[in-house]
Amino acid sequence: MEQLTVRPPEEEELPALAELRWEWIREKGETPAIDRDEFRTEFVRWTLRNTASHRPMVLLRGREVIGMAWLALLPRVPTPHSVERWAGDVQCVYVVPQERNRGHGGRLVTAVLRLAEELGLVRVTVHSSDRAIPVYQRHGFSARPRLLQADVPTPTS
Repeated sequence: MEQLTVRPPEEEELPALAELRWEWIREKGETPAIDRDEFRTEFVRWTLRNTASHRPMVLLRGREVIGMAWLALLPRVPTPHSVERWAGDVQCVYVVPQERNRGHGGRLVTAVLRLAEELGLVRVTVHSSDRAIPVYQRHGFSARPRLLQADVPTPTS
């Protein structure tokens, strides 16, 4: 059994993250709006452009990327107590289907929370699927009555 590693991806691993995102969309039964090669190219470009605001982590078995998680960094309005304040949002936690139910999602969440702590974030949120709620709860997430969400209507053309 090859060793598992969770770490930030190397640039040459970014296409593998694009593949995970592609498979996630396909797994949900959705039809991508662009072809796979174009998506891979655009995903890598986007990731490289957004390194200051989005920090990915990868889960590897040996050298194979089998999962990912992202920490989106959000600047908060300064207060008289702290001028530099940041929050985070866990995004795109995904493990390939054949590797699920082995604690891998939890490994990714732990890594993202460790990064959040290293960066001094004041809070971390997540918009979870029903299936993943127990994973987040085991890692200290809880529902908060004051954290609300509004869906913004998509403008029509």
